[in-house]
Amino acid sequence: MTTPTDVELDSLAQATGARLLAERQMLVTAESCTGGWIAKAVTDVAGSSGWFDCGLAAYSYEAKQGLLGVQPQTLEIHGAVSRETVVEMVSGALVHSGATIAVAVTGIAGPGGGTEDKPVGTVWIAWKRRGGYPRAELFLFEGNRDAVRRQTVAAALRGLERQLGG
Repeated sequence: MTTPTDVELDSLAQATGARLLAERQMLVTAESCTGGWIAKAVTDVAGSSGWFDCGLAAYSYEAKQGLLGVQPQTLEIHGAVSRETVVEMVSGALVHSGATIAVAVTGIAGPGGGTEDKPVGTVWIAWKRRGGYPRAELFLFEGNRDAVRRQTVAAALRGLERQLGG
């Protein structure tokens, strides 16, 4: 997978915003490894206040628990970079916001932090509509920290398009 450019990320954010607006959906983001980059990408789009509610950058275990309601046992048993954690993050984002659709990301952007089981580039992304079931997907991105984060933002936005039926 190639690393998306700023222009490509902007194009994805604009397309996602147009779909959210057309479907009268409000978006919340819950971000760990991207540190708010998804929220930045979508709020770079003029008029995003019509479809973006808020973004939560929850990097530490404590923030994931306090801001998103991730259970301490989930983090203890599965770790921050897991399907279980990202599902609790995406659900918590909807609970703690006025949004109708959410995306959550957690991963290892590098250069350190990777393990044999979870190498650098391991990223979990989840999407959920209010009242619906979460969908989570595991990605194994390649490249440096910037590349992993850019690919994560792009995958998160593309996943939102799929959630919206695009």
